[in-house]
Amino acid sequence: MASSAKHVRQRVPAAERRDALVHAAIQEFAVGGLHGTPVDRIARRVGVAQPYVFSLFPSKRDLFIAAMERGFEMVMELFSERAEEFKREHPGGHVRKELLAWLGEGYIQLLASDRTKLMFQLQAYAACDDETIREHVRGAYGRLERHVHDITDATEDEVSEFLSAGMWLNVQAAIGREDLETACDWMRRRAEGDVPVAGQP
Repeated sequence: MASSAKHVRQRVPAAERRDALVHAAIQEFAVGGLHGTPVDRIARRVGVAQPYVFSLFPSKRDLFIAAMERGFEMVMELFSERAEEFKREHPGGHVRKELLAWLGEGYIQLLASDRTKLMFQLQAYAACDDETIREHVRGAYGRLERHVHDITDATEDEVSEFLSAGMWLNVQAAIGREDLETACDWMRRRAEGDVPVAGQP
Protein backbone atom coordinates (compact mmCIF):
# COMPACT_ATOMS: atom_id res chain seq x y z
CA MET A 1 0.00 0.00 0.00
CA ALA A 2 1.38 3.35 -1.00
CA SER A 3 2.29 5.55 1.88
CA SER A 4 0.14 8.61 2.25
CA ALA A 5 2.62 10.31 4.54
CA LYS A 6 3.75 13.66 3.31
CA HIS A 7 7.25 14.97 3.66
CA VAL A 8 7.29 17.76 6.19
CA ARG A 9 9.71 20.55 5.46
CA GLN A 10 12.06 20.84 8.41
CA ARG A 11 12.09 24.25 10.03
CA VAL A 12 15.55 25.77 10.26
CA PRO A 13 16.17 27.59 13.56
CA ALA A 14 16.45 31.37 13.27
CA ALA A 15 19.95 31.27 14.77
CA GLU A 16 21.14 28.96 11.98
CA ARG A 17 19.49 31.15 9.35
CA ARG A 18 21.14 34.18 10.87
CA ASP A 19 24.59 32.56 10.72
CA ALA A 20 23.95 31.49 7.13
CA LEU A 21 22.91 35.01 6.16
CA VAL A 22 26.00 36.51 7.78
CA HIS A 23 28.21 34.04 5.89
CA ALA A 24 26.37 34.79 2.62
CA ALA A 25 26.67 38.51 3.30
CA ILE A 26 30.45 38.20 3.59
CA GLN A 27 30.51 36.44 0.20
CA GLU A 28 28.32 39.02 -1.53
CA PHE A 29 29.55 42.21 0.13
CA ALA A 30 33.12 41.17 -0.68
CA VAL A 31 32.22 41.63 -4.34
CA GLY A 32 29.66 44.43 -4.38
CA GLY A 33 30.37 46.36 -1.22
CA LEU A 34 27.75 47.96 1.00
CA HIS A 35 25.97 50.03 -1.63
CA GLY A 36 26.36 47.71 -4.61
CA THR A 37 24.93 44.56 -3.04
CA PRO A 38 21.15 44.01 -3.06
CA VAL A 39 19.83 42.25 0.03
CA ASP A 40 17.77 40.01 -2.26
CA ARG A 41 21.00 38.56 -3.67
CA ILE A 42 22.11 37.57 -0.17
CA ALA A 43 18.67 36.11 0.57
CA ARG A 44 18.73 33.99 -2.61
CA ARG A 45 22.13 32.59 -1.70
CA VAL A 46 20.61 31.23 1.53
CA GLY A 47 17.28 30.27 -0.03
CA VAL A 48 15.02 32.65 1.87
CA ALA A 49 12.81 35.58 0.90
CA GLN A 50 14.07 39.12 1.34
CA PRO A 51 11.41 39.99 3.99
CA TYR A 52 12.78 37.16 6.13
CA VAL A 53 16.21 38.80 6.10
CA PHE A 54 14.71 41.97 7.50
CA SER A 55 12.98 39.99 10.23
CA LEU A 56 16.46 39.15 11.54
CA PHE A 57 18.34 42.32 10.54
CA PRO A 58 16.47 45.66 10.63
CA SER A 59 18.44 47.03 7.68
CA LYS A 60 21.13 46.20 5.16
CA ARG A 61 23.51 48.26 7.28
CA ASP A 62 22.82 46.01 10.27
CA LEU A 63 23.53 42.92 8.18
CA PHE A 64 26.75 44.51 6.91
CA ILE A 65 27.85 45.32 10.46
CA ALA A 66 27.10 41.76 11.63
CA ALA A 67 29.15 40.38 8.74
CA MET A 68 32.00 42.82 9.44
CA GLU A 69 32.11 41.87 13.11
CA ARG A 70 32.11 38.18 12.19
CA GLY A 71 35.02 38.82 9.83
CA PHE A 72 37.10 40.34 12.62
CA GLU A 73 36.09 37.51 14.96
CA MET A 74 37.38 34.96 12.46
CA VAL A 75 40.78 36.66 12.40
CA MET A 76 40.88 36.68 16.21
CA GLU A 77 39.93 32.99 16.27
CA LEU A 78 42.75 32.27 13.82
CA PHE A 79 45.23 34.10 16.04
CA SER A 80 44.02 32.22 19.12
CA GLU A 81 44.44 28.89 17.35
CA ARG A 82 47.90 29.83 16.13
CA ALA A 83 48.92 30.94 19.63
CA GLU A 84 47.82 27.58 21.06
CA GLU A 85 49.76 25.74 18.35
CA PHE A 86 52.84 27.81 19.11
CA LYS A 87 52.62 27.05 22.83
CA ARG A 88 52.27 23.31 22.13
CA GLU A 89 55.34 23.34 19.89
CA HIS A 90 57.34 25.60 22.22
CA PRO A 91 56.63 24.31 25.74
CA GLY A 92 58.02 26.15 28.70
CA GLY A 93 57.26 29.66 27.52
CA HIS A 94 57.70 31.77 24.41
CA VAL A 95 59.40 34.87 23.09
CA ARG A 96 56.65 37.30 22.14
CA LYS A 97 58.32 38.43 18.91
CA GLU A 98 58.52 34.83 17.75
CA LEU A 99 54.86 34.35 18.64
CA LEU A 100 53.90 37.46 16.67
CA ALA A 101 55.78 36.07 13.68
CA TRP A 102 53.90 32.78 14.10
CA LEU A 103 50.57 34.65 14.07
CA GLY A 104 51.69 36.59 11.03
CA GLU A 105 52.49 33.43 9.10
CA GLY A 106 49.00 32.13 9.86
CA TYR A 107 47.51 35.35 8.53
CA ILE A 108 49.56 35.10 5.36
CA GLN A 109 48.23 31.59 4.83
CA LEU A 110 44.68 32.91 5.27
CA LEU A 111 45.25 35.65 2.69
CA ALA A 112 46.67 33.14 0.24
CA SER A 113 43.79 30.69 0.65
CA ASP A 114 40.70 32.88 1.11
CA ARG A 115 40.52 36.00 -1.04
CA THR A 116 36.85 36.56 -0.14
CA LYS A 117 37.62 37.35 3.50
CA LEU A 118 40.35 39.74 2.41
CA MET A 119 38.15 41.62 -0.04
CA PHE A 120 35.31 41.88 2.46
CA GLN A 121 37.69 43.33 5.04
CA LEU A 122 38.69 46.00 2.52
CA GLN A 123 35.01 46.66 1.76
CA ALA A 124 34.43 47.19 5.48
CA TYR A 125 37.08 49.92 5.56
CA ALA A 126 35.67 51.44 2.37
CA ALA A 127 32.21 51.66 3.98
CA CYS A 128 33.51 53.83 6.82
CA ASP A 129 32.07 56.96 5.20
CA ASP A 130 28.94 55.77 7.01
CA GLU A 131 29.37 57.08 10.55
CA THR A 132 27.59 54.15 12.20
CA ILE A 133 29.64 51.58 10.31
CA ARG A 134 32.82 53.56 11.05
CA GLU A 135 32.14 53.35 14.79
CA HIS A 136 31.55 49.60 14.59
CA VAL A 137 34.67 49.02 12.50
CA ARG A 138 36.69 51.14 14.92
CA GLY A 139 35.36 49.05 17.81
CA ALA A 140 36.13 45.76 16.05
CA TYR A 141 39.64 46.91 15.21
CA GLY A 142 40.18 47.93 18.82
CA ARG A 143 39.09 44.48 20.00
CA LEU A 144 41.55 42.94 17.56
CA GLU A 145 44.36 45.10 18.97
CA ARG A 146 43.53 44.07 22.54
CA HIS A 147 43.26 40.43 21.53
CA VAL A 148 46.72 40.40 19.96
CA HIS A 149 48.12 42.03 23.08
CA ASP A 150 46.34 39.58 25.40
CA ILE A 151 47.53 36.41 23.65
CA THR A 152 51.11 37.58 23.01
CA ASP A 153 51.84 39.99 25.87
CA ALA A 154 53.40 42.23 23.22
CA THR A 155 54.04 45.90 23.86
CA GLU A 156 51.81 48.59 22.37
CA ASP A 157 54.48 49.43 19.78
CA GLU A 158 54.91 45.76 18.82
CA VAL A 159 51.16 45.28 18.39
CA SER A 160 50.96 48.47 16.34
CA GLU A 161 53.76 47.33 14.05
CA PHE A 162 52.27 43.85 13.76
CA LEU A 163 48.89 45.24 12.64
CA SER A 164 50.58 47.72 10.31
CA ALA A 165 52.38 44.82 8.65
CA GLY A 166 49.01 43.10 8.35
CA MET A 167 47.56 46.07 6.46
CA TRP A 168 50.57 46.04 4.14
CA LEU A 169 49.93 42.34 3.53
CA ASN A 170 46.28 43.12 2.72
CA VAL A 171 47.38 45.49 -0.03
CA GLN A 172 49.91 43.01 -1.43
CA ALA A 173 47.32 40.24 -1.48
CA ALA A 174 44.62 42.50 -2.97
CA ILE A 175 46.80 43.48 -5.93
CA GLY A 176 47.63 39.85 -6.59
CA ARG A 177 51.20 39.58 -5.37
CA GLU A 178 52.12 35.91 -5.43
CA ASP A 179 55.24 36.20 -3.28
CA LEU A 180 53.61 36.68 0.11
CA GLU A 181 56.08 34.13 1.45
CA THR A 182 58.62 36.95 1.28
CA ALA A 183 56.68 38.54 4.10
CA CYS A 184 57.10 35.33 6.09
CA ASP A 185 60.87 35.76 5.79
CA TRP A 186 60.52 39.39 6.89
CA MET A 187 58.56 38.34 9.96
CA ARG A 188 61.05 35.64 10.86
CA ARG A 189 63.92 38.13 10.61
CA ARG A 190 61.87 40.64 12.60
CA ALA A 191 61.43 38.04 15.36
CA GLU A 192 65.18 37.41 15.38
CA GLY A 193 65.91 41.13 15.73
CA ASP A 194 67.37 41.65 12.25
CA VAL A 195 64.64 44.13 11.27
CA PRO A 196 64.31 47.19 13.53
CA VAL A 197 61.03 48.31 15.07
CA ALA A 198 59.47 51.32 13.36
CA GLY A 199 60.93 54.51 14.78
CA GLN A 200 64.11 52.83 15.98
CA PRO A 201 67.51 52.96 14.23
